[in-house]
Parts: sequence; structure tokens; C-alpha cells
Amino acid sequence: MHAMLPLLEHTDFPSIRRRSLETLQVNLGYLCNQSCQHCHVDAGPRRTELMDADNVASVLAFLRASAVRRLDLTGGAPEMNPHFRHLVHEARAMGVHVIDRCNLTILEEDDRTDLAQFLADQAVEITASMPCYLENNVDAQRGKGVYARSIAALKRLNALGYGQGNGLVLNLVYNPQGANLPPSQHGLQQDYKRELLSRHGIVFDRLLTLTNMPIRRFGSWLVSQGRFESYMQLLKDAYREENLQEVMCRSLISVDWQGYVYDCDFNQMLGLPLDYGARPKTHLRQWIGQSLAGRPIAVLDHCYGCTAGQGSSCGGALAGDAERKAA
Repeated sequence: MHAMLPLLEHTDFPSIRRRSLETLQVNLGYLCNQSCQHCHVDAGPRRTELMDADNVASVLAFLRASAVRRLDLTGGAPEMNPHFRHLVHEARAMGVHVIDRCNLTILEEDDRTDLAQFLADQAVEITASMPCYLENNVDAQRGKGVYARSIAALKRLNALGYGQGNGLVLNLVYNPQGANLPPSQHGLQQDYKRELLSRHGIVFDRLLTLTNMPIRRFGSWLVSQGRFESYMQLLKDAYREENLQEVMCRSLISVDWQGYVYDCDFNQMLGLPLDYGARPKTHLRQWIGQSLAGRPIAVLDHCYGCTAGQGSSCGGALAGDAERKAA
């Protein structure tokens, strides 16, 4: 694995500051039942890092003391954390909206056949990885058999009411398979909806297109292929200033499996804590009851990934594309 920080730290990315906090994003650990090339977390079946009960309690304490009403759970496969269901249940009891960033295949594991029902019972929004509607493309990126298991999981979710417009939200996530920007989110969503419905009878709410970040596993792949500099130039050439207003780090903080706080998930993976350069990393407990508004955000060259083209965030594209504006 190549060290990415030295390649990103000499940056001319504009300085930005936080607005009020809306989303608490929590990484419950790097353990995953898949290993994907584009994964910026370098998650996989052999990872052992998992958030413990004390840090889960800190997350719940922070939510109780704040006005934040969106909890975004990620990993790895967040559902593999033994405290996942407790955290979801307690957050929902507070009226907090919970998002589960699900890889779909976890719902088909033999020891988790009741997981989809649990998510539906708790009205959890599911944001699920689905890099293509074609089997060969998915299996090439994620492993043989992943497509078939993902389709089975989507059918299971549809049968529970997900994606039907009744409040059980099912979003799909697209990542490019190589060193390029994602296509128009609006146009690709139309393709996904048409193909998944005609091929499998599957419906969903929204497609989110995410730009691959030049860090961790994907960044290391770029370096090994001799494509890191050209990919960074692609991101910089596609920079759009208007995307700065909507980048997720303005209204989100990311918490790692040990409870430490970062401006975003990508900074977490680079080891750039909240208030980077001003003080050592801080634990979520230290921020209970405190405002984060107005604080500077740590930026390096990877931030161009969020502002290139239509923009990219955990909620998909930031900017309306030309097709939608013209409609």
C-alpha cells in the first residue's frame, strides 16, 4: 500500500469553513465481507477494527445532547459490528434518521437473514453499493457472484416495501470502475431504473454517483499503474467553484471506530483530524454540547474529488447536471 498523504499535502485547494452540523457519520469498523478495488477504507474480511460498546455509547450521548437528527452509518460493512442493532434502535428511539451504507451482499449472509427485516422495522434508509446493472461489470469490480447476491438482496428489500415510495428509502450507489469521473447522475439513474426493472423487476428511489477518491486502496492502485498524476489533473481540470458551497464536510463530521473526529470520511482515512494542525486528534466525547460552526476544514489535494464536475458527496452529485437544467 502506497503512502498517499505526501502526494496530496502540497495543495492549492481553497480554504473553507463549517456551517452548522446536520449529519453525524460514524464508521463502525473496517471489517467487511467484500474487498473492492475502489474502497477508500481498505476494508475486507481480515480487518479486525470494530467500534466497541463504550464508543457506541459516546455516539448516543452526542446525539442526545445535539440537534443532529441524521446518523450515517458506514464501514466496512457496518452491520458486521456487534453493536449495530443497538445503535440503530436507540438512535431511532430519539427520532434520529438513520442511514445504513450497505453493500447488499451482507443481507444474504446465512447468519443475517433477519437483517433486512430489522432495517425495515426501524425505517432505516438504505444506501446500497451497486456499481453497475450488468453482472460482468459488478463481478469484475467486487468479486464473482456478488451481482447475483446483490440482486437477491434488492428483491428482498423490495418485498419488504423498500423503494416503493412509502417511506422506506432505497438508494443505490455508483462508483466508476477506473480512473475517470462518473457520468451524469440524472442520466445514469434513468438507465439503472430501466434496466433493473426490465431485467429483475427491481425498483429503487435514487441513484447516487460518487467520484473515486485518490486515497487508500484506489490511490495505491493509481500509483502502481502510473496514473496518479493524470487522475489528479483530471480532477483539477474539472473543478467547479460552485460545488464548494455544498461539499458534505460543511455540515457533517466523521467519527472513526475509536471515536475520534474528522471533517469527513476521506480525511479520516488520511489521518487528518478535526482542527488538523492546531491540536491533536479529539474524541467525540470532547465535542458533546459544543458548536462546530465556523471552524476551518482540513483540505488537501484529494478535496478536488468532491468538487470535480457535477460534484460528489455521500449524498451523490452536488450540482444539477446540464440535462436536468435544460428539462
